[in-house]
Amino acid sequence: MSSQNQPNLRIPGPVPLPDDVLKLAGSQMINHRGPEYADMLDRMTRNLKTVFMTQNDVYFITSSGTGAMETAVVNTLSPGDKVLSIIIGAFGERFAEIAEAYRADVNRLSFDLGQAADLDKVRETLKGMSNVKAVIFTHNESSTGVSNPLEDLCKVIHEESDALILVDAVSSAGGVPIAVDAWGIDVVATASQKSWISPPGISMVTFSEEAWKAYGESTTPKYYLDIQQYEDYRKIGQPPFTPCLPAIFTLEFALQSMVDEGIENVFARHHEIAQHTRDGAKALGLELLPDPKFASNTVTAIKLPEGLDGKAFLAQVTKNYNVILGGGQKSLAGKIFRVGHMGWVEKSHIDEALKAAEETLKSMTS
Repeated sequence: MSSQNQPNLRIPGPVPLPDDVLKLAGSQMINHRGPEYADMLDRMTRNLKTVFMTQNDVYFITSSGTGAMETAVVNTLSPGDKVLSIIIGAFGERFAEIAEAYRADVNRLSFDLGQAADLDKVRETLKGMSNVKAVIFTHNESSTGVSNPLEDLCKVIHEESDALILVDAVSSAGGVPIAVDAWGIDVVATASQKSWISPPGISMVTFSEEAWKAYGESTTPKYYLDIQQYEDYRKIGQPPFTPCLPAIFTLEFALQSMVDEGIENVFARHHEIAQHTRDGAKALGLELLPDPKFASNTVTAIKLPEGLDGKAFLAQVTKNYNVILGGGQKSLAGKIFRVGHMGWVEKSHIDEALKAAEETLKSMTS
C-alpha cells in the first residue's frame, strides 16, 4: 500500500484510498450554494450518466448505500403496493426489509446462499403474480460474492410484467457494466465507498421516466430522501441539504478519471483483478462459494476448510500480516472469507492478502 504501516484493507468497502485521493479528501471546504459547487455538480452529473450509460436523471445524496436503497423505495412505492423481492443474500434481505418498513406487500423469492437468481423461477413467480408494482433485488451480493445476471433478469421482468425495476448496485456500480437505458432499469442505487474510490458519505441514484410517474402516484411519506427536492435544487446547481464535501471532492475526481480512462477499460480492469483473485484462491486449493459463472468482479467469497475457526483465522491474518479480510455474514459467519478487489487495487495487494491467508491456514491446520 502507499504507506509502510498501512494495513492492506481487503474488505468489500470502504475501499482503501491512494495518496492523491486522500489529499483531495482533506481539501478545504467550499460554499455548497456557490458557483464552484454548481460547476462541480454539473460535471459529476454528466459523468455519472456516462458511467451508467443513461439519459435518465441522476442524483447525489449524502447517505450510505442503504440510503440510496431507501430512496428507491420511498419515491416509487405506496403502502400496500405489491413487490417481488429477489433475494440471494444479506443485502437482498435488507432491500426487502426497507420495502416492508414502508408497508409494501413484499413477496420474497429467495435462493440458496452462493447462488444467483434462477431466471426460470423468476419468470414462473412473475407469471403467478398480478399487479406487481416493482421488482427489487441486489445486483452484486457482496455478502456471498455472487453477481446476479442483471441484463437477463431485467429482460425476464420486462417480458412478464410492467413492474418497475429497482436495483441495489451498491457494490457493483463503477466496477461492473450497468447499461441502465438499454436494460430498462428504473432506479439504480450505489454509494461512494465502493468501486468509486472515495470515502463513505455519498450515495447515488438513477431515476427513469417510469420512476417519475410512480413518484407522482406514491403516497409514502418522505422528506430528506424526497427525490423532487434533489431535482428542484439540481436545476439551480445546489444540493437540497448540506453535502459530505470530502466525499464529493473525491467522487468528482473518480468520475472524471473513469470517463478519461474509458468505462470499458475500467470494467475490464475490474474483471482482470477479479480473475487474478479467483485463480490465486484456486492455486491455494481453496474453493469459491459461488458458481464461477456468477462470481463477482468486485469481491471474491472463498470457503474456509471445514471445522476451521473462521473468526480466529481473520484475527490472525490481521495480527500477523497486517491484512484485513472480510468475514462471512449471518449463517456464513466463520465459514468463508471475502477479498474485496474494487476501486484502487493492484495485483500485489491481492497476492499479499492471499499469501497471508495461505500462511495462516497452514499454521491453523498443521
